[in-house]
Amino acid sequence: MPKHSRRLLRGIGLVCALALGATACGGSDDGGPEQKSVSAADIDAALKKGGTLTVWAWEPTLKQVAADFRKAHPAVKVNLVNAGTNTDQYTALQNAISAKKGVPDVAQIEYYAMGQYALTKQLTDLTGFGAGKLADRYSPGPWAAVKAGGDSVWALPMDSGPMALFYNKKVFDQHGIEVPATWDEFVEAGRELHEADPKAYIAADTGDAGFATSLLWQAGSHPYTVDGTKVRIDFSDAGAKTYTDTWQKLLDEKLLAPVTGWTDEWYKGLGDGTIATLPLGAWMPANFASGVKNAAGDWRVAPLPQWTAGGKASAENGGSSLALPELGGNEALAYAFTEYANAGEGVRTRLAGGAFPATTEELNSPEFQETKFPYFGGQQANKIFAESAANVADDWSYLPYQVYANSVFNDTAGKAYVSGTKLADGLKAWQNASVKYGTQQGFTVEK
Repeated sequence: MPKHSRRLLRGIGLVCALALGATACGGSDDGGPEQKSVSAADIDAALKKGGTLTVWAWEPTLKQVAADFRKAHPAVKVNLVNAGTNTDQYTALQNAISAKKGVPDVAQIEYYAMGQYALTKQLTDLTGFGAGKLADRYSPGPWAAVKAGGDSVWALPMDSGPMALFYNKKVFDQHGIEVPATWDEFVEAGRELHEADPKAYIAADTGDAGFATSLLWQAGSHPYTVDGTKVRIDFSDAGAKTYTDTWQKLLDEKLLAPVTGWTDEWYKGLGDGTIATLPLGAWMPANFASGVKNAAGDWRVAPLPQWTAGGKASAENGGSSLALPELGGNEALAYAFTEYANAGEGVRTRLAGGAFPATTEELNSPEFQETKFPYFGGQQANKIFAESAANVADDWSYLPYQVYANSVFNDTAGKAYVSGTKLADGLKAWQNASVKYGTQQGFTVEK
């Protein structure tokens, strides 16, 4: 699954992507192209006629999906291109859109980046293809993400990242620490662990925009309100205060390992027990199995700690979709492939390859939920992941320029992790930077 990249996304043509009346971005003078109407008969005819389909995606399980799709439809050739992971691909996609040349027929787009393309209608509205009828097939978080704040459907969800708490059972048992059910208990567990072993930390967090927004989401915060080109950014609501007050204790008491995620040092900490938990998306197990082999059997999965005792709230962390860029071609074929991959037979293929589904049928199936994970001591971890997916609130919104906002997180909020800056003040600085940028791009921004 995609990791939250720390590379800055600057200079990718966002002036075009976010220019509110720019026809050069693929829209029309009256606000964008009209909704297309493509029937099932049109799609069947296109599959029989055939053609070449270009798909930009980095998700590895799509390779087998593309092969199976071509086998089922011999007249269709699928050209699967890895144009880079997340921000690298977005740069390439924006350049192609700006040049009106080389735009793929299908593109993988993460949920947090969806608004950037949907606002200016750089993606094809799939409502006219019948995508709306698929709503009940998906869990709440991913479906809300592809709706991007309106009635249009801009993509079909490919996977999801409902959060859970991965924890090192061996370390917890060694020190007699209970698995935390609330974030307050998480802080207390961090104190007990660090006191018992000063080299061990409850978790590693040096500042990550995607993780922070996920915790805000779970806490019931609504920092972003989006209504077309009107945006409100406010990190001062009760949910945000709940998050910052709790996380500040971890920062003040130095209970978090000063280790950056996805580095060799981070993997080492997960392997030797000096990093005892990892609150993250359900796509993480494959990364444990491949990157932390020496700790197989030590780790388990528990529900995400709650902000309120007895609660069940969760949030998404990661996940992406397949969308049809407006300037791409072969739309009937493109939609046929997208539906096959994300709502049809391709879903099972991707699950077999280790992907985590966004579809409720697979999430709720006995076969999926009863899968035993050897890495986690034979635990049926999917039961926890599926329950988490069902408890994700569907009222969360990202900014239409979240890609940029995330790129400046470490320059603003991230200072709270490496200096005396309070996290609440860091979020305020992040808010101000996001407001400034949005205003420069022509949005009406309130705070």
